[in-house]
Amino acid sequence: KKKGLWRHGALDVSTRALFSRERMGNVPATTVYETIDVRRDARHKISIVSLNRAKKGNAMNSKMWVEIPLVFNELSNDPSVNVIVLTGKGRHFCSGIDVSSKETLFETLGDTESEPDGGRRGEYLLRHIQRLQRSVTSIEKCRKPVVCMIKGACVGGGLDVAAACDVRYCDRTAFFSVKEVELGIVADIGSLQRLPSIIGFGTAMELALTARTVQSDEAERIGLVSKCFTNETELEHACLEVAKRMASMSPLAIQGTKRAAINARDSESVEKGLEYIALKNAAQLISSDLKESMNARFEKRKPVYSRL
Repeated sequence: KKKGLWRHGALDVSTRALFSRERMGNVPATTVYETIDVRRDARHKISIVSLNRAKKGNAMNSKMWVEIPLVFNELSNDPSVNVIVLTGKGRHFCSGIDVSSKETLFETLGDTESEPDGGRRGEYLLRHIQRLQRSVTSIEKCRKPVVCMIKGACVGGGLDVAAACDVRYCDRTAFFSVKEVELGIVADIGSLQRLPSIIGFGTAMELALTARTVQSDEAERIGLVSKCFTNETELEHACLEVAKRMASMSPLAIQGTKRAAINARDSESVEKGLEYIALKNAAQLISSDLKESMNARFEKRKPVYSRL
C-alpha cells in the first residue's frame, strides 16, 4: 500500500476520514445538528451528511424531520460544496419512522386526539403531513447532487429519503421495504410518487402492497440502486469517487443537469401525487387500523382489522 493513500489506491486518507469522527476535528460543520452529522472535504468540495441516531437504527424522530431540510438548504446554498454524500452512522442507513414507543410514533404521525373538532383535526394533519413531505423533498430540491450510500436497513421513511436522492449505491448488507401497509397506513412521504420512475410502476406497486423485503442483489437488479458492492469499505470508496468526479465538473452544468432530469421525470406529477396523499391521509391517517397495528406490535401478536 502506498503511503498516504487508502487501500483502494485512489482515495485520499483525509477524504476517507470524513467517515471517522475522531479524525475530523479540522473539518467542522457550519451548524451543529442533534440528529444529523455534517462534514466537509474542502479540497474536493464534498459534504458527507450522516443520519446520526445509530443506537436507534437512525430511525426518524420529530427532530430529524425538522433538521433534514435545514441541512440540505444550508448545503444547497454553500458555494464550497458541489456534491453531497448521504449515509447513516452505525450499521443501518435508516430504519424508518421511530416506532420505539407509541408516543414517539404518534408524535411523528401527528397526534390529534386532544382536538375534538374533526375539521380541525383534518386541517392539522394535512399541514403536518405536508411538513414531512417538504422535509424529504428538500433533498430532491437541493441544487447539489446527492449520492445515497446505503448499508443495512433502508425501510419506510428511509426508503422515502433514498428515493429523493439522485444516485443510490449499497453494499451486501442493505435491505429495502415500503413498510407503511404493515403499520396500517398509506405511504405519504414520497415513495409511492418517486419509486415508479425509478423501478417501474408494476414493481413499485408490488413492493408497496406487500411490504416485502428486497435484498441488495434484487435492489440492484430492479434498478433501485445503481450498483451493489461487496462490503462497506468498497461502498464508501465508490460513493466518494463518484462524488469527487461530479464535484470536479462545472457546477453550473451539474446543477442544471439535475434540474433538467427531474423536470423531465415530470416533477409536477410528483407534486400532485404528494398533494393527493396528504389530503387523503389528513382524513384517515390516525385510524383504528393504525392503533390496532401498533397495539399488536407492542403486544407481540397479529393485528385484527375491522372489515371495510
